Amino acid sequence: MAFQAEAPVVGLFGRSGSGKTTVVNAIAGILRPRRGRIVINGETLFDSDRGIDVAPERRRLGYVFQDDLLFPHLTVGANLLYGYRRASARVIDPDHVTELLGLRALLNRKPETLSGGERQRVAIGRALLAQPRLLLMDEPLASLDLRRQNEVLRYIEQLRDDLVIPIVYVSHSVAEITRLADTVVLLSEGKSLAVGDVESVMGRMELRPHTGRYEAGAVIETSVMSHDVEYGLTALGFAGGQLVVPNVEALVGERVRVRIRARDISIALERPNAVSILNVLEARVTAISQEEGAIVDVGMTVGDTPLVARITRRSLAGLDLRPGQRIYALIKAVSLDRRSVGYA
Repeated sequence: MAFQAEAPVVGLFGRSGSGKTTVVNAIAGILRPRRGRIVINGETLFDSDRGIDVAPERRRLGYVFQDDLLFPHLTVGANLLYGYRRASARVIDPDHVTELLGLRALLNRKPETLSGGERQRVAIGRALLAQPRLLLMDEPLASLDLRRQNEVLRYIEQLRDDLVIPIVYVSHSVAEITRLADTVVLLSEGKSLAVGDVESVMGRMELRPHTGRYEAGAVIETSVMSHDVEYGLTALGFAGGQLVVPNVEALVGERVRVRIRARDISIALERPNAVSILNVLEARVTAISQEEGAIVDVGMTVGDTPLVARITRRSLAGLDLRPGQRIYALIKAVSLDRRSVGYA
């Protein structure tokens, strides 16, 4: 396995057993590779040929696990300051992290009194206050329900935007990776299959067996154009046109990343009239998948923006679709919910 990435958030993505946790454990120094090299910001942490293996405690890396692993006998405040008191250099301010993660009201409580989302926020704060130069996050939302996942995701987005600390984020969730990562490394059976920006890697049709066919689709970068306060909608502009989605809490002009699943796109040969679907985009067919079975994926471009639609083989035959053909992509606004929209 070999990859190089320079981005605020690098997402390690792949199915269970693909090697994601092994990679972060090797970076952290918990596992010792048989051979290879690990370099962070120009400093070599491990090099089998040169005999370099920096001890884990000297690597200055923060690690957030699936389980929060808080000290049960300490208060939230004491948990947060555990690593801070032992740090040789103190750049990140405890008060700033406490406010950023919304922990002020929890400082005197014990972990057993907290919700799962609150505990994970404390774990993130503790890792940050250890003053790391890199934050490793291994499936930090895996043990949380959907509501708590969304809560913690928003806090992680704030950390990404507010603190100048690179993050390596491990997940098998397409939604998490597309919301948070700038660069994604796709892993399978211990190998890196693709490295690149989220839009290009997650949208490649040939990688669907590894990205997951059910969640397959495209990721596009947009910016907020306007808000419809009366109906609770937001208009997002991109190179191919405009998307209407449920209200996004962002200012006009802010960048927003949208994941559009292939199963949420329908196709029409003519622009429909009197239809409830708010997003009707003119597109052109670029590719049609060749798998056997009842389901077919149709690649298309809206302007220069690639999208993928999933339809039945019967619909493919009925529409007589072929590469180069002009079509209309129909996307329900309600399909682009909070799990599909993130802040770029």
